[in-house]
Amino acid sequence: MPIIYFTVTTDLSYDQRMIRICSSLTRAGYTIVLVGRRLKNSIALEDKCFRQKRIRCFFEKGKFSYAEYNVRLFFFLLFKNMNGICAIDLDTILPCFYVSKIKKIVRIYDAHELFCEMKEIKIRPGVYKFWKKIEQKTVPYFKNAYTVNEPIAAEFKKMYGNTFEVIRNIALFREQENAAGKEKYILYQGAVNEGRSFETLIPAMKYVKGKLLILGDGNFYAKAVNLVKKEMLEDKVIFKGKISPELLKTYTDHALIGITLFENNGLSNYFSLANRFFDYIQSYVPQLCVDYPVYNTINKKYEIAVLIDDLSKENIAKALNQLIENKEKWKTLNKNCMAAAKELNWQNEEKKLLNFYAKIFN
Repeated sequence: MPIIYFTVTTDLSYDQRMIRICSSLTRAGYTIVLVGRRLKNSIALEDKCFRQKRIRCFFEKGKFSYAEYNVRLFFFLLFKNMNGICAIDLDTILPCFYVSKIKKIVRIYDAHELFCEMKEIKIRPGVYKFWKKIEQKTVPYFKNAYTVNEPIAAEFKKMYGNTFEVIRNIALFREQENAAGKEKYILYQGAVNEGRSFETLIPAMKYVKGKLLILGDGNFYAKAVNLVKKEMLEDKVIFKGKISPELLKTYTDHALIGITLFENNGLSNYFSLANRFFDYIQSYVPQLCVDYPVYNTINKKYEIAVLIDDLSKENIAKALNQLIENKEKWKTLNKNCMAAAKELNWQNEEKKLLNFYAKIFN
């Protein structure tokens, strides 16, 4: 069976998306190697059914970290035996592109988002120009590609003419009791990054009848911690940092409300389909979510969230309090999550993934 290398910039331990993808392909008979970075605070890797490799770099943040990792990744991949290589998002695409050309092997692009349209890229003209040039020079030559939803696939088609398959990043279905709502806390899980509305979500907690748990790390983490201190909300907003996927499930299972908010400051956020959106569904947790196209479409069918388009602190507080106080509404959304979880799960979605790779390597 084919040997396929997947490349990411994470340290692998918390990357549930790649764990799902690599596990599914391994069970289907492929030999999978997932390559990421080893950071100073990286925990020991857990054994998986696929192979894992972490590359240690001197730089961990900033432009030098990307440059160093990409160079190291290129030479690491160059001397490995493989039949295909898959770049996960734009920040590892260059090594994959050149190695695939040199080795004359299959190249695949897995785009989780519109990378150049993320807030931290879009608001910095020099950085945007740099990444956009890389995108323009590489993405058109990845004829085998997939992404997480139809609007993003349509954008890539419009920009580069490539047809992207749609394979959503959906959580595994788990047989469980309806444990959601046992504790009165609101949960944000995932990357604590720019553009996730922390600037209004955190101040909103002054007026919300509950606590907010933030589980994750990212480029806005330090600013979020400082904002909590500034607003004197240390007793209402609690940071847990990065935690293991298993512990994350436990926290999610017992949350009252989940949070999926993005600022409308670029197509990446506007067309987003966050992992946490499905994680909350699988834990039967009603959520407060942005009223953007993909979420709106799903919510019209399943009604598992309260959608808002006004992300002011006043409106966020009002929506959260209404969901906390309106117990009948919460119960309705909770039951709808239980039904939706049987359809919106990885066991169903992985069929598309396996079909995609079977068409390439058969």
